[in-house]
Amino acid sequence: MLLNIQGLSEKEQLTYTEIGESLEYLYKLDYHPVAVKFFWDREEYENFQSEKLPGPKMTMCQIALAARMNNYIIKADADNLLCGNAKTCLGFREASDDEVEGHVKYTADWDWAKECLLAKPMLPLGKLKGFAMAPLHKAPYDPDVVFMVVNPLQAYHILNDYIGGTKSSPSLQFNHTVNSAVCGGMAFTYNNEKPNMNTMCAGSYTSGKTEKGEVNLYIPGKDIGAVAKQLIKRTAVYGGGSMVGTPGQEWPGLHVCKKCPMVKYKDAQ
Repeated sequence: MLLNIQGLSEKEQLTYTEIGESLEYLYKLDYHPVAVKFFWDREEYENFQSEKLPGPKMTMCQIALAARMNNYIIKADADNLLCGNAKTCLGFREASDDEVEGHVKYTADWDWAKECLLAKPMLPLGKLKGFAMAPLHKAPYDPDVVFMVVNPLQAYHILNDYIGGTKSSPSLQFNHTVNSAVCGGMAFTYNNEKPNMNTMCAGSYTSGKTEKGEVNLYIPGKDIGAVAKQLIKRTAVYGGGSMVGTPGQEWPGLHVCKKCPMVKYKDAQ
């Protein structure tokens, strides 16, 4: 194994590099976990040194690609956003009747579309000045939210490690809205200090390499260390990160039928 699991398991506190690399390697993630920071002070946002800025206006999901797939630290503000839904969820603008029109296709009912719009998680209106995203393993700040694009079985392991690592609740509930999956999902986790999981919306589905049935997953930044420590602890105890069947397999979710008599391994002589 490329990680020193025993050494990591004995550490009181992990660095973000150790956390990010542990999550990626042990969960076998396809993409970097994204450390998201919200800036409430304009001067702090302006002074933050990112590696990249959006060129043309982009959706929030597309901005996240810089960190999720290209390993860059990027920052953006309202002027960089193409997606009006994200502007509303991030509190850059107030929800309006004009915005309702874009939601009627989900309900075929204008009044109910308005209810669906207003039900979406939103940051405080007019307070946010900008945001940054970085691959977790190179995050230069304490993240407010950690955003991941994962397959359902990876999500299963991550959320179970959240339950086991934080001991804050033995079960979890999630928030689904008609759209605004990523921007609204981040806002929900930030506002409630709880993990969230949702499907792709139309925008996030087309934002880059999400054709394999992935879901969006969000962990409060303050809890990501506990998730990683629980994952490392389990791996140290059982020998691998998988919870499927007999614990200790290295790959989370070996694709075989549980307890299949035809799939057994024996020690070599």
